[in-house]
Amino acid sequence: MHPTNSASGPLALWNILESYGIDPEPLFREMAMDPALLKQPGARYRIDNIDNLWRKASEVIDDPCFGLKVGDLWHPSHSSALGYAWLASHSLREAFERLDRYYRVLTDERPMRLDETEKELTLTLIFSHKGRDIPERNDAIMAGVMRACRMNYIEDLTPGSVTFTHPEPSCSARFFEYFRSPVVFEAPTNSLTLSIDAVDKRLPGSHPQLAELADQVMIDYLAKLDQNHMPQKVKAVIIDQLPSGNVTNENVARQLYMSSRKLQRQLQSAGTTFYTLLDEVRQDLAQKYLREQDNNITEIGFLLGFSESSAFSRAFKRWMGVTPSEYRKNA
Repeated sequence: MHPTNSASGPLALWNILESYGIDPEPLFREMAMDPALLKQPGARYRIDNIDNLWRKASEVIDDPCFGLKVGDLWHPSHSSALGYAWLASHSLREAFERLDRYYRVLTDERPMRLDETEKELTLTLIFSHKGRDIPERNDAIMAGVMRACRMNYIEDLTPGSVTFTHPEPSCSARFFEYFRSPVVFEAPTNSLTLSIDAVDKRLPGSHPQLAELADQVMIDYLAKLDQNHMPQKVKAVIIDQLPSGNVTNENVARQLYMSSRKLQRQLQSAGTTFYTLLDEVRQDLAQKYLREQDNNITEIGFLLGFSESSAFSRAFKRWMGVTPSEYRKNA
């Protein structure tokens, strides 16, 4: 399964590239990102392609602080319905809670963590692996969050502190100028901290009815997204659980935080079943393992969750019409 992001998000980077006189289209196409998807409602790009686009942008833009430009270019449409729900929220706390609740509108991977003390609320970026900690994009995310907060707050908002994991750039004065607060580089985390007073202040642009309408749009979108992505999600969990030898519909459903009956219904709506997906995963992995020659046939059977190598051999012959050893010999 390949995690995805909303295709509307990279529109900010498209605008940044244009602001430096760089044609974004060839870069997007080089990363297998069709530019037509930028303005197509509901469209999504693979996360790894977006990561590579940010890395490429950092090579072609001669400005180590270009991520801060998102502070000037961010528009609520870059965050789909979530952007408009954010602006209609009663308070920044409510806005952050919406971001935490509906983050999958923007990305399949949880992008942040919220921590609260008596006096402060801190947003910390989190990544599925270190390779996703891309300095310029971190700058852009924090600048975008700050811009969204100030649009709600009528511009006079200043954070208590901002931290970045990357080294201090030569243009660091622009960070202090933009955030108007202490900025720490080479910190353990990428974070932004606001006072509780600021977080709980009633916002002049709050509009509960519009916020609720945007919420419903996101709920409907996520329901469709879940239905479309459910087979891939189930396959990903099956792959993780196969070596344990205890892959069941119940265990996979539990991992996906739903009942086995609900999982069955969603897979049925997607035109498949749990056991069909289990068979497909085992068949694909079996062929891969047999071609790689790294494990013997008994080990491969155990890796695929079979309790006996004979059971694996029978299943493989059913899939491919030949035994595992015959397939390996001809691979």
